[in-house]
Amino acid sequence: MSAPLDEAFIARALAAAHRAADAAAAVIAPRWRARDFSVETKSDATPVTEADREAEAAIKRVLRDAFPTHAFHGEEEGLEGDGELVWLIDPIDGTKAFVRGYPMFSTQIALMHAGELVLGVSAAPEYGERAWAARGGGAFLRDARGERRLRVADTQAFDAKAAISTGNLKSLAASPARWAAYADLVRRVGRIRGYGDFLHYHLLARGAIDLVIESDLNILDIAPLVVIVREAGGIFTDLDGHPIGLHTRSALAATPALHARALAAFNA
Repeated sequence: MSAPLDEAFIARALAAAHRAADAAAAVIAPRWRARDFSVETKSDATPVTEADREAEAAIKRVLRDAFPTHAFHGEEEGLEGDGELVWLIDPIDGTKAFVRGYPMFSTQIALMHAGELVLGVSAAPEYGERAWAARGGGAFLRDARGERRLRVADTQAFDAKAAISTGNLKSLAASPARWAAYADLVRRVGRIRGYGDFLHYHLLARGAIDLVIESDLNILDIAPLVVIVREAGGIFTDLDGHPIGLHTRSALAATPALHARALAAFNA
């Protein structure tokens, strides 16, 4: 069994993650603002730019300087090294938004210890906010209003006051039972939106929406967001109710009461 990480280590790692996010922003911002990049299509049919690759390299330089023995699992370069401490990195989560010219993209950096996500930074400087959290230390957001602690809403029921946001639902739509369960939620709540990517998890953590559903993603899309939502008092699993891990492909994140109700509906 792995020894627990002490508070001093967690604080040092979180500080390094913030520095790494800053380094990524320094790479991404000039290319974004000047529209200075070419676009390639990866084998999974998703786009990649020079900014993705350069930002991942910048993040790793910062983290390697602080923690030379840690492993890395990056969106562009895959798994490097091994061990119980692995940094999960998506340099530009939302590359399609980046390419098409709207600021709904972010840098996602998280640390996993022995299979458990322990801290994360979700930085979206062009959108104007950054969220972060460490296990047991609470979740925080910095935006134009300043810095504040995050807390999910106390929403208890799917009614006219509840709000849901969704990401990609292709796999969910292919399941007649789950699509019907989703349609039932749509009929019952007051608002349906598709904020997507980092944004709906930030909104959930600060109490602005109540449930996020996604059926097609990977761990690098959500790793720090899992810690942020949990530290804000929410529940974050996959659509089957399993804990989030390296092979996660779906997300169900919500206030505690709505998570329990949605999980039951999707797995009736």
